[in-house]
Amino acid sequence: MDLQTLALHEGYEKGSQGTMAVPIYQTTAYEFRDVEHAANLFALKELGNIYTRLNNPTTDVFEKRFAALEGGEAALATSSGMSAIFFAFANAAQAGDNIVCAKQLYGGSLTQTAHTLKRFGIESRFFDVHNTQELENLIDEKTKVIFFESLTNPSIDVADIEAIVTIANKHNILTVVDNTVATPVICRPFEWGVDITVHSASKYTTGQGLAIGGILVERKGLNEKLKNNPRYEHFNTPDASYHGLVYTDVGLPAFTLRARLSLLRDLGAVVSPFNAWLFIQGMEHLSLRMREHSKNALALAEFLESHPKVKKVNYPGLQSNSNYAMAQKYFQDGMCSGLLSFEVEGLEEATKIVNATKLYSLVVNIGDSKSIITHPASTTHQQLSHEELLACGVPEGLIRISCGLESSYDLIEDIKQALEA
Repeated sequence: MDLQTLALHEGYEKGSQGTMAVPIYQTTAYEFRDVEHAANLFALKELGNIYTRLNNPTTDVFEKRFAALEGGEAALATSSGMSAIFFAFANAAQAGDNIVCAKQLYGGSLTQTAHTLKRFGIESRFFDVHNTQELENLIDEKTKVIFFESLTNPSIDVADIEAIVTIANKHNILTVVDNTVATPVICRPFEWGVDITVHSASKYTTGQGLAIGGILVERKGLNEKLKNNPRYEHFNTPDASYHGLVYTDVGLPAFTLRARLSLLRDLGAVVSPFNAWLFIQGMEHLSLRMREHSKNALALAEFLESHPKVKKVNYPGLQSNSNYAMAQKYFQDGMCSGLLSFEVEGLEEATKIVNATKLYSLVVNIGDSKSIITHPASTTHQQLSHEELLACGVPEGLIRISCGLESSYDLIEDIKQALEA
């Protein structure tokens, strides 16, 4: 079925009540038929609801529907995009291991990988997303994940997914791709061999800035890569915390199963049923919105490229952009999402422009139906040094815009007056 059809129907059976809308199952717990039923659920002899920290009927629809959109086999919803990313790492690596990450990452992902993971004994190494040779030189026998974004935030680079996956598969390493900015509507990482995708559902999935949540999706057939892979011994040996379960022997998608039974169970970063329901509503018109976001962003990028005060525009929909060829290869129907950035002459000029806008909201979020403007160097990437900012493509004069669904004429006019104020 087409993505738009899946977004409206996948994962939900109307049942005896015949409700067209997915119900919100706002409950923490579920009654078991008897002791045997409860024991069977906990032993995975039967599948069903146990406790909302592990599963919930509303969240189950969200997970199944999103997995279908992404073309994956199974998904795990989490309390935020950052928890989905952390679960992807923690599910693959342990103290003494390392992960290799792109330098061009969202600021929160950079601080999580460079600083927080270090306290868990996991080392992060960084490569330029355009330099795959640099990536290969960082890999060793303790490397458990290669992590990058399909469309980077806020440098707006497009990763060469095929080249990175080829290197990862050569060494039998899991690839994890943050597909938040592109969304499954625009980019299909599993079709290029990626193993895991993660998303902040707080962005384009909800579409109106209504809820915090995240999701992790595994590709079809990932068990074959995990099975007897010496890098991932913990998927192939008995888990003492779950009755000696061997995850690759169960016949279920092992990566999300372990993330649910071990990480979600013990760390508790669970999405609320109400938020899962909000994400379901947003998914119903995600493909329609991404077309409009992309159209507005391209119109604004073309205007900015022609303005004398703008040094550089980062948007892969522009034929002049260095990422244009990669966008044509990996993105669908000419769409490049609603996120763009542009560079002006230094911090003072950037501050002046951001403060002079009237229609745009100064907000550290993206993917809203209303347009957003942000100065990354003073907000999302503030923790980075000057050198680190330059390395990840965030100079002090960079301004990021998340184009909403307003008239492109109004969006251009507001930026024009701000540039000329």
